[in-house]
Amino acid sequence: MIVLYILIALLVLMLMILIHELGHYIAGRCLGFKITEFSIGFGKAIWQKVNKRGEKIALRILPLGGYCSFYGEDGEEEDSSDNNEEPKEKKSSKDDPNIFTNQPAWKRIIVFLAGVTANFLSAIIFSFILLVAFGYGNVYQVTDTNPYFIASAGSTNQIVQLEKGDRILEIDGHKINYVWGDTVDKLISNVEGNQYTLTIQKAETGEVKDIVVEIQTNYEAVYNKETGQYDIKTDKDGQQITYTGMGVSMGLTSQPLSFVDALGECVSLTVGFAWLVLKTLFMLFTFQLPLSELGGTLTVISTVASTVQESFSAIFVYLPLIAANLAVFNLLPFPGLDGAHTVFTTIEWVRGRPINRNVEAWIHFIGMIILFAFVILIDLIHFLG
Repeated sequence: MIVLYILIALLVLMLMILIHELGHYIAGRCLGFKITEFSIGFGKAIWQKVNKRGEKIALRILPLGGYCSFYGEDGEEEDSSDNNEEPKEKKSSKDDPNIFTNQPAWKRIIVFLAGVTANFLSAIIFSFILLVAFGYGNVYQVTDTNPYFIASAGSTNQIVQLEKGDRILEIDGHKINYVWGDTVDKLISNVEGNQYTLTIQKAETGEVKDIVVEIQTNYEAVYNKETGQYDIKTDKDGQQITYTGMGVSMGLTSQPLSFVDALGECVSLTVGFAWLVLKTLFMLFTFQLPLSELGGTLTVISTVASTVQESFSAIFVYLPLIAANLAVFNLLPFPGLDGAHTVFTTIEWVRGRPINRNVEAWIHFIGMIILFAFVILIDLIHFLG
């Protein structure tokens, strides 16, 4: 059965790659570029065909990436082909407008950024689906089987019972948002003054109500059968027994949003996912995060497979997360990535002439070797460490 979940994880990864490369492909087609190959995966082709425009469409054996190859993109004005295919075209003149590097710089920049844009737009769509179907870390739910009680500010007679299943939605009008770090504890710590408004949803009735609560003043209460009310528990000296913090055990959970609310939140959630990626990279480069906490392609596949095995709905979390991850990663100005290609092309646009094509090609080639080596390294560290 685990093979099935690994296959699902592979399909998720290949879907993200497909979306990214389709961004390049669609932008190239719209801007009139000549495309020689559209490939998902690297290595030997396990399926391929040539369409009526002469573009090779291929599925290759290693699902670790993909590419949309443009005519003359790497300085070689030839169509890539396998040994059993038709002879390659003759090299074109440097003045051939079909050559990728002869196209206007602004057009090439659009093509380079189209993959990132496609990933980010897909992340927004996937985030919307996630929010409508399940929600994502937007509420805290009381998990303590022994309920505590919070007295409303200014009156210990108004006791509100927080029971298992009750949901905490907002603190002083600020929504719980795990992605952006807006947890209950953080929101309470940011409260000014000695009171805050707690918005809760009762588990039994679904009723949403606001409670004005004193900062760090939580009272334990006992049920009085004679009066049918709760009395605040006192110690032997008659002092009220108080607790600091919320006074209940809570767990982060999710609640589906309405169509309209999901539309309003999906962009914020996607940006939040992207911010998590940037934050992780910053912690890595500042040595706040060990390499063992990261993972490459194999780690992603393994993590998705094991998580989906426990709950298939988890796949709806990984879709926007991986899409946002790919968008941010490919936008980095590291040689071989779309961000670096964009930087080089922008420099060419400003200077009016390109950096030596061969030098640039070698820089990107070495960058890709380093990236592949790094991905393999962090996979090894993750699995062996």
